[in-house]
Amino acid sequence: MKERVSRHVRAACASQIVDLSGVCPAEAAIYTLADPRDVHCVRYVGQTCNPRRRFLQHVNAARLWLPDELPWWIKSPKLRPLYDWIRELYRDEYRMPVMTVIAWTQAGNARAEERSRICEYLGRDLPLLNWESEMLRKQLPLNWTQ
Repeated sequence: MKERVSRHVRAACASQIVDLSGVCPAEAAIYTLADPRDVHCVRYVGQTCNPRRRFLQHVNAARLWLPDELPWWIKSPKLRPLYDWIRELYRDEYRMPVMTVIAWTQAGNARAEERSRICEYLGRDLPLLNWESEMLRKQLPLNWTQ
């Protein structure tokens, strides 16, 4: 089962990662994860120097080959919503999230750019699964828009 899922994930990887940044790659990519049926409903914002590897890390961390149960293997409970969502997608016709690279930046600016994008999407009331989204949501002014 694990081998079959791994083959499926690797094969789908090329079609699940899209670079819409419109710029040449730099040191760090800012990316979103979304349901392939509604790519505008962003569920996660992240940063990476290697989008393909990071996509595979996300999907592999969800351990799609294991039976449906509380994800005991996730060491940090704050990460469970993201991996529960990835598992839910996969249960529905073997879907995987779409990773969209939305910007490239220098490594030293990546964290600030990531947080800025998280705040932007929170300002649009998108249901982000980033563990820090609740903390950032509380810090946003009531009338905040990007």
